Amino acid sequence: MLKIGKTEFDEIRGHGEEIYPHECCGVLLGQMREDERVVTSIARCGNTRTDSPQNRYHIDPRELVRIQRQGRERGEDIVGFYHSHPDHPARWSPTDLAEAHWLGCSYVITSVEKGKAVVTNSFELTGSDENDKKLADEKIEVV
Repeated sequence: MLKIGKTEFDEIRGHGEEIYPHECCGVLLGQMREDERVVTSIARCGNTRTDSPQNRYHIDPRELVRIQRQGRERGEDIVGFYHSHPDHPARWSPTDLAEAHWLGCSYVITSVEKGKAVVTNSFELTGSDENDKKLADEKIEVV
């Protein structure tokens, strides 16, 4: 399960609306507690895709390292990632699965239709390695 504050949840959805018609992206920071990830902050990232930013995203690895370092200084770990699907459902695509590599993390997707955030879903990347990874539906609890 993913637990996230209303402020962070609204920030993710707002980010998708701001960046529309391109995909937004970012990092979820917090703590892993038993079988849940608790989000305590988010970090917006720039979508570095230039070939198709309306339906793909990429986070610069240097930005990701900086976010991870800053999070650790505050006692936070990377617990997931988020991005938007402009004018498409809040479901993962084969590309989303292929480009997901952080096993045990949450992948949050917000559908943004005509500039308005509509549905936000979360998926946990499960499996033991790249060969058997899967994105499984995950409950979101907004607190």
